[in-house]
Amino acid sequence: MSSSRVVEVRAAAVSAPLHTPFVTAVRRTTTVDTVVVTVTDDDGVTGWGEAPQAWRITGDSLAGTTACVEGPVRDALVGGPADPREAWPRLDGCATGNAGAKMAVDTALHDLAARRAGVPLAVHLAAHLGVGAAPAPDLRVPTDVTLAAGEPAALAAAARDRVADGFTVLKVKVGTHAATDVDRVRAVRAAVGDGVELRLDANQGWDAHSAVRVVRELEDAGLGVTLVEQPVPARDHLGLAHVRAHVDTPVMADESLVDLEDLVSLVRLGACDAVNVKLAKCGGLTPAAALLEVAARHGLGTMVGSMMESSLGVGAAGSLVAALGTTWGADLDAAWWAASSPYVGGPSYQGPVLVLPDAPGLGVTGLALPGS
Repeated sequence: MSSSRVVEVRAAAVSAPLHTPFVTAVRRTTTVDTVVVTVTDDDGVTGWGEAPQAWRITGDSLAGTTACVEGPVRDALVGGPADPREAWPRLDGCATGNAGAKMAVDTALHDLAARRAGVPLAVHLAAHLGVGAAPAPDLRVPTDVTLAAGEPAALAAAARDRVADGFTVLKVKVGTHAATDVDRVRAVRAAVGDGVELRLDANQGWDAHSAVRVVRELEDAGLGVTLVEQPVPARDHLGLAHVRAHVDTPVMADESLVDLEDLVSLVRLGACDAVNVKLAKCGGLTPAAALLEVAARHGLGTMVGSMMESSLGVGAAGSLVAALGTTWGADLDAAWWAASSPYVGGPSYQGPVLVLPDAPGLGVTGLALPGS
């Protein structure tokens, strides 16, 4: 691992258009809005990371993240070790919250270390965050794809399009109106047939009793839903446990899992069957790896997902999946929605597969935006 020292930490806000609006039970967006962070060491090696704006989930904003990175984070890291394991306590302790800022900087430090070693980020993570001797990571990471919330006919049309694109796992956004959510799922199933896996994400849109009613109705209808994600508000761990106890479909926690304290609560309550770990919620690759390890140790299924991020953050998450593995695969289609990549180099998509470059770190060499 690198023994260099941090000499520069920089942040720049980036906004890039989506080719299709992204709609969930909590928000609608037509752009990726993120803070791109670079960390440079005293040998001139630069690592890249990003912090997506996530007002409705983490509360992180472009302005707040930029201020955190250019203030307490920079003060804590400049002059200190660039080794991400040594830097993490200083990074985590320099500010309360600000998971996005920590995610971006922690990712950049790992990217920097991988570049110094001359290996892809996934290879670096397998060696330094994995347990025991790790096999060479596969740099091709299959992902599901989201069907943005909408009316049944629109969802059915989108489902047919995504299957034509090669996706075999569809994540249907529900939770906008419990009374008609079953009709939405029924329309999607009719559109794609029985050979496509359907998962649901309510994004906190139901209360516990509505969730039980809707999921039971889906089960009775035989629609073959394999997973229900975050059916209740984030802080309602008891409600999540109630849903899990009264349905047969596996229940996954997403917004309910931010940190280790949340994970302990979920385990103690028996509140879920699986968890969706996201770098922007927990603060980066370092804490995400710890959450995956603890969840697996307690018998929970695991998935790594993303917010509405660019290929930089999605690539970091995909590298974690490639390095450590998960039981529910990857939920990493966020950058697929972008009209184009805002970077020179970096991860890309081939149909339903996130392709991590066989290059040092994440393979990003610059911004590809006008004026950059």
